[in-house]
Amino acid sequence: MELNSKVKTKDINEEEKLTFYSKKSGIPFEKQIIDKVEIKDPLGFPIQYFKNMGFVPLYTQNSTLIVAINNPLNFQAADDFARKMGCRSTRFILSTIDEIHSAINLLFDQSNEDTEKVVQDLESYETEAETIAGLEELPDLMDTTDEAPVIRLVNFILTKALKSRVSDIHIEPYAKDIKIRFRIDGILHEIFSVHKRLHPHIVSRIKIMSGLDIAEKRVPQDGKFKIKVANRTVDIRVSIIPMSYGERIVLRILDKSVSLLGLGEMGMSQETLQTFESLISKSHGMILVTGPTGSGKTTTLYAAISKINSPEKNIITIEDPIEYELKGVGQIQVNPKTNLTFAKGLRAILRHDPDVIMVGEIRDIETAEIAIQASMTGHLVFSTLHTNDAAGALTRLVDMGIEPFLIASSLMAVLAQRLVRKICPECKRPFKPDKAILEKHGLPSDQLFWHGTGCPSCMDSGYKGRTGVFELLVIDNEIRKLLTRGADSETIKQAAIRKGMTTLFEDGLSKVKKGITTLDEVLRVTQE
Repeated sequence: MELNSKVKTKDINEEEKLTFYSKKSGIPFEKQIIDKVEIKDPLGFPIQYFKNMGFVPLYTQNSTLIVAINNPLNFQAADDFARKMGCRSTRFILSTIDEIHSAINLLFDQSNEDTEKVVQDLESYETEAETIAGLEELPDLMDTTDEAPVIRLVNFILTKALKSRVSDIHIEPYAKDIKIRFRIDGILHEIFSVHKRLHPHIVSRIKIMSGLDIAEKRVPQDGKFKIKVANRTVDIRVSIIPMSYGERIVLRILDKSVSLLGLGEMGMSQETLQTFESLISKSHGMILVTGPTGSGKTTTLYAAISKINSPEKNIITIEDPIEYELKGVGQIQVNPKTNLTFAKGLRAILRHDPDVIMVGEIRDIETAEIAIQASMTGHLVFSTLHTNDAAGALTRLVDMGIEPFLIASSLMAVLAQRLVRKICPECKRPFKPDKAILEKHGLPSDQLFWHGTGCPSCMDSGYKGRTGVFELLVIDNEIRKLLTRGADSETIKQAAIRKGMTTLFEDGLSKVKKGITTLDEVLRVTQE
């Protein structure tokens, strides 16, 4: 069958069709155009106009507007747009409709309405006339520019959060206003505030999106929903609790499209990484990861599982909640409503012939006992605990009621971790800290140190992105003896340090010396 007849019968894919059109029309076909978007002003045209017309303006060159188009016959709209921009001519590039839509989303991402405009619209809005519609389908939030102001506000908060690397959104009612705060790189930032009269409408909107009871305002409620922003589908976990001035909302953003980090990208030193990789390759035993909430424990366990995952291994996890989907791994969601707890799920997992088991968190003695027994009967078990350092995990298990000899015989290692913010590369500058502070922490006074001065890219914080600091305690014979004798966590920690363990603080200092983070940041996350 010739290509021409294949086009008529639609028996080819889009790329083949565009390649054929390119040869016929002489218009070049390019698979990737998103990195060519330089236009920042869509001249007031709505996003849906460009999507309906199937074109996106990319950049100008000598008074010529370069436009990506999906259908070479639909050139008139692009020519009209070029004239409105003041360009003398138009040059076309053919591209797939998905690539054009992604470029359009980026164009509007760069030119999206700002906070002040949204708030101004709300100030003049009569909330009594508000009617809130449910979400029957999953539209792209960047397309919904003609919705009612409260709906637009909620959409604006969500889209702004996704553009700003936000992990949590806090919507907090007070006496006269509602504060909107974003947690970025572990730190809360107040973004803006709106009038208190909008509070019941914002809460109702989010409850409808989450499938929660709008009429119930006296008890905490938990829910979830999905949103689509710029072709990214994101899960949002919702928690609503009644406070003195109304219901407070926290939205946790779980972007499953973000690729998970590998172990080598976590920030471990080469020595710690090599030791940890050798431990996770063992056939049985237990490895714990400790740290406070939000310290990246689950990310580390996912990276470890991804490292050892293979078709020859049966890996099953039980989590609360499942934050990311791991290919080739069986994942169970804890469900209190059906009485599916960590302990019950773990018992069921053991009847499925697993090689590797991950327990999201050890919360009680029953879960701890089953996990330890599993590690002693030929299974590799990963789990997490909430303790300040690695040595504290041993005494925490003892405090739970686990016999020290069982811990000593099953536990291979404990990895404690924290997340520190990295210095923003855009505003990174050398500086000289106070000499007394350097001497106090054993840092050389003649070394060059760095910090961020603050810029729009990092919201004037001086930091952008995060990396881990780690403390790996390997359980050897000396540690086992101390544990069975009833030694406290400090004694165990000092013994591990004598044998070469790098503490969280020391690992942080090494990153300060390398110019990755600052001493203030290391002190913030590691001080006891």
